[in-house]
Amino acid sequence: MSEWLTKTVTLNTGAKIPIVGLGVFVSRDPVEQAKATSWVLTALQAGYRHIDTAWIYGTEKPVGEAIKASGIPREELFITTKLPWNHTKRVQWSIDQSLKNTGLDYFDLYLVHWPHSVAYDENEPRPRNPDGQIKLDETGNFNDTWAEMEKVLASGKVKAIGLSNFSIKTMEELFKTAKVMPAMLQVEMHPYLAQNELLAYCEEKGITVTAYAPTGYATVREDPTVGEIATRYGATPTQVILSWHVGRGVVVIPKSADARRQKENCQIMNLSEVDVQIINGLERNQRVCNKPDEFGNVSGWSMERLGWM
Repeated sequence: MSEWLTKTVTLNTGAKIPIVGLGVFVSRDPVEQAKATSWVLTALQAGYRHIDTAWIYGTEKPVGEAIKASGIPREELFITTKLPWNHTKRVQWSIDQSLKNTGLDYFDLYLVHWPHSVAYDENEPRPRNPDGQIKLDETGNFNDTWAEMEKVLASGKVKAIGLSNFSIKTMEELFKTAKVMPAMLQVEMHPYLAQNELLAYCEEKGITVTAYAPTGYATVREDPTVGEIATRYGATPTQVILSWHVGRGVVVIPKSADARRQKENCQIMNLSEVDVQIINGLERNQRVCNKPDEFGNVSGWSMERLGWM
């Protein structure tokens, strides 16, 4: 087992989160979702103790099944899930659904998945208007949602609460009413989207940052500069990029259903300062995961409204 699977970062709650975890996002295909049980189990058997899922991924149940099959004591695991955007008016109900899905008594971390709300439709988590745009619910705001998250925290059903896809702009608005400081912010982050200002802001506020899509997919992994550095270290581009994140104190949750790559992904190395600066120079404010659609929006909100400009 890689020593990096036991390395942790301390949240502002005092809890420790493994700095390398496994992301469990799959397509909406129920067959693919069910397959996650087997590869989450291989990750747990390889030493992973931090698993990141979400209600909207459809993988909470497979994660729970893998945990049960692993036989690993619950207290040795760090499990994150997320409140979906269509449950912001039924937060207490939603956390109970997520606990039921996984068969767990509590989550270590519960995140608001998006700052905006989508209309509730029990059969469709991504409802759309006739013109094809995401059908938003504008009757409330994320300040109201966060107040409900604080109640979930007080209930003991989760050990910490946090945010996903928020920006400095949206967090500043949230902090006008928040009583509990978020323990975590999860955002897209990789060498092409280093989010330096956001990372510095979170460090100042005591908020730990997790990078999703941390390798930047093939777009970044196949960058010639990353490839050259990987060759010099006798490593893979993925290992180089994840090492760059960890060197910045950022938690990473790469997804892989392949047992060999799962083991590769936790082989973190210490990069030289020169190589860190070279990778820093790849920044170009380019998103490869959540990009604007044909309407100029990302999942219903404009880049400006999200604070992603």
